[in-house]
Amino acid sequence: MAEITFSSAQKAAILEQIQAYFEKELDQELGQFDAEFLLDFFSEKMGGYYYNQGLNDARTLLDDKLDAITESFYELEKVTEITGKY
Repeated sequence: MAEITFSSAQKAAILEQIQAYFEKELDQELGQFDAEFLLDFFSEKMGGYYYNQGLNDARTLLDDKLDAITESFYELEKVTEITGKY
């Protein structure tokens, strides 16, 4: 798995949310450095779990769509005179 990276804008938004969470929920001010450290920690230690779940969700969605397409092919088949079946 590749390292999880964010654009500057994404990172700034995430850090702002982390700092706001600490302020609101924990009544604790969290500086920029500490917020970045926390983001890096969670990205490194937990990111793989979220990444893998995203892959599993995408795989499930793709499997469902492929099943629907395959079913559509069967619906298009015509009855033949030789077999009387599809």
